[in-house]
Parts: sequence; C-alpha cells; structure tokens
Amino acid sequence: MAPLDELVACILSQHTSDVNSGRAYQQLRERFPTWEAVMEAPVEQVEEAIRPGGLASSKAPRIQAVLRAIAEHTGGTLHLDFLQEMDTESARRYLLSLPGVGPKTAAIVLCFSLGRPVIPVDTHVFRVSWRLGFLDRKVGEARAHDLLQQVVPEEDVYAFHVHLIRHGRQVCKASRPRCEQCALADLCAYRKAQSSPSAGHDGA
Repeated sequence: MAPLDELVACILSQHTSDVNSGRAYQQLRERFPTWEAVMEAPVEQVEEAIRPGGLASSKAPRIQAVLRAIAEHTGGTLHLDFLQEMDTESARRYLLSLPGVGPKTAAIVLCFSLGRPVIPVDTHVFRVSWRLGFLDRKVGEARAHDLLQQVVPEEDVYAFHVHLIRHGRQVCKASRPRCEQCALADLCAYRKAQSSPSAGHDGA
C-alpha cells in the first residue's frame, strides 16, 4: 500500500474491526476516484462512504484535515512519497505533525509502507510485551514505541511485531491468557507473578 493509502486505512481502522474498516476503505475508494476528491467533497459525503467503519462523524473530518495538511506541504499534490527521502526520525516527526496522527499510526505507515524498522504498538503488542517483562505496564502504549525500539534489533523489528500480534490474539489473550499453551511460559514475568501464592488475578 502506498503511504497515503496506508495512513487513511489506519485512521479508518481505529476503534473498529478489520472487517468493518476494510469495508469503509473500499467504499471510500469506490465513491471518490482520487484523494483530492475526498478532500474537496462535503464532509457529509465522506461520512456516508465510511459509515461501515464506525465513528464516521469524527473520522471523516480527520481524514480531510490530514489531506489538507499534506496538500499544503506538497503544494497541492496528495501523496506521501517524499517520506522515502527522509530519514526515519524525520518521517516520523512529519507524520506525527498531521492532525490526529499518533505514534501507532505513524509507526504503521513507516513499517508497512516505507519498510522502516519501526515497531507499531497495538494493544496486543503492548500486552504481550509487559507480560513478558520487556517494559513496565505503567508506561502506556504511546511510550512503549520508544522503549521497544531500544531493545529490539532493527533486523528483528518486523518479525517481533507480527509474532507478538499473533501470540496476543491466539495465546496471550487479554482476559483469559492460555498460559498452559504458551511456549514462552518459562520466561514470562506475568506467569511467574500469577503463580506466586500472594498473587491476585490480573487479566488485563
């Protein structure tokens, strides 16, 4: 996916399922032939197109605001290809300067569209990371991006991200982690804490 396509898709994916966000993205592209058309359309039409993704009334104006900010930067052309020429930190700072774009969204664009060694931290990556003891749970998802970048070698970033998401979805679930099926149980700080006599249950 081109960086701008990935960015819009990521905005649509917030607080909804992959199925719903995928349907919203498909309808948006079918309704409007170009990103310029999305930017210039009445916001109500954009809302209508992305309604299957949920929160259309907030996501539509956010997408248009992002497109306008990019157009202002490029002199009118809507693309993010110029990020390829930037170093990773500069590209990250630019993405974070866009309206409503946070660390997770910026990291997704950098990792999956630009091939940069950046770790997107979603709820699964964050949960598995703090349970394994890679970071303190109290740091929160936003700061976790920077902390994990410091401990994961660049060549392992993509695999780390993909495997932690899979592990979080299939084994290290939020409410009922399947510790008895976990290949990492012997290394897991969370499992050791839960096994101690004084431990209380914490299913977050």
